[in-house]
Amino acid sequence: MASSNPQPSRWLRARLLAGLFVAASIPANAADAPAPAVPLAGVREACESIGGRLGSVEIHECLDAGLKIGDGASVRGEPLMYRDYLPRSRRAVPHRVLLLGGIHGDEFSAVSVVFDWMQRLQHERFQPFYWRVIPSANPDGLLSHPATRMNAHGVDLNRNFPTPNWKADAMAYWIGRTRRDPRRYPGPSALSEPETRWLLQQIRSFHPDAIVSVHAPYGVLDYDGPHDPPQQFGYLRLHLLGTYPGSLGNYAGVNMNLPVITLELPHAGIMPTPAQSQRIWGDMLAWLQQNLPEKKPAPLYMRLPDVSWDAE
Repeated sequence: MASSNPQPSRWLRARLLAGLFVAASIPANAADAPAPAVPLAGVREACESIGGRLGSVEIHECLDAGLKIGDGASVRGEPLMYRDYLPRSRRAVPHRVLLLGGIHGDEFSAVSVVFDWMQRLQHERFQPFYWRVIPSANPDGLLSHPATRMNAHGVDLNRNFPTPNWKADAMAYWIGRTRRDPRRYPGPSALSEPETRWLLQQIRSFHPDAIVSVHAPYGVLDYDGPHDPPQQFGYLRLHLLGTYPGSLGNYAGVNMNLPVITLELPHAGIMPTPAQSQRIWGDMLAWLQQNLPEKKPAPLYMRLPDVSWDAE
């Protein structure tokens, strides 16, 4: 597959010209540190890069997805993009679902299938949820030559979330259990990476009732959090992979008590067939509708500042 990842000299030169380059130090309080404020590319440039990398996502499809640039950027200045989809059914206060793809940059299908589901969200008439979709949570890894699981600092973003005892457990696990596998390096501290800090900001601001994270290539359905786990979504059957220091499932599923559904597609470079993708999607929607507890309307004074879900 073709790639159009900007070379390090380009983004470094751009940062110097923009006065944005700072020393690569870790903030004293990384949990409160803001993500980079100014991405170095717009939506069009980002879509050209993604479309050039992924054979299953055309540039015009990315542009037509209506993505917005969040208030953060990757290590190399790539924009971190998202799209909100309002519910089409308004019989009750909608549940909020955060859908993530590509937190590991070399799992191409995890990004591609999220773009496919964004098209479904655009056209489905009766879907009841308020979605926030982030199709590529690790653009630097996706656009590297070759693509990498880690971000541009060599950090596995799915080991960088601030789980309890991260300082004691994350490095010990990496050294003792992975034998310093560079693909699973958790970083020098929890939330050391701008991408992880931005994702945490999305969780805190969006207040999801459930999180869906798409990965590859284990071909299973994983789950962390409350409720009985789903047994099967399409051809993905439940197989609990465990929790790890710094993982999203550990942070949000175990410690925040949110349902975290991890979809492990069978192949990193091969998309599910349309029928397989549709079955996973349909089973997931059905499980969410049946298992997320009914939300009671908040008092009117609490709802007035947050009516975006009910807007035209």
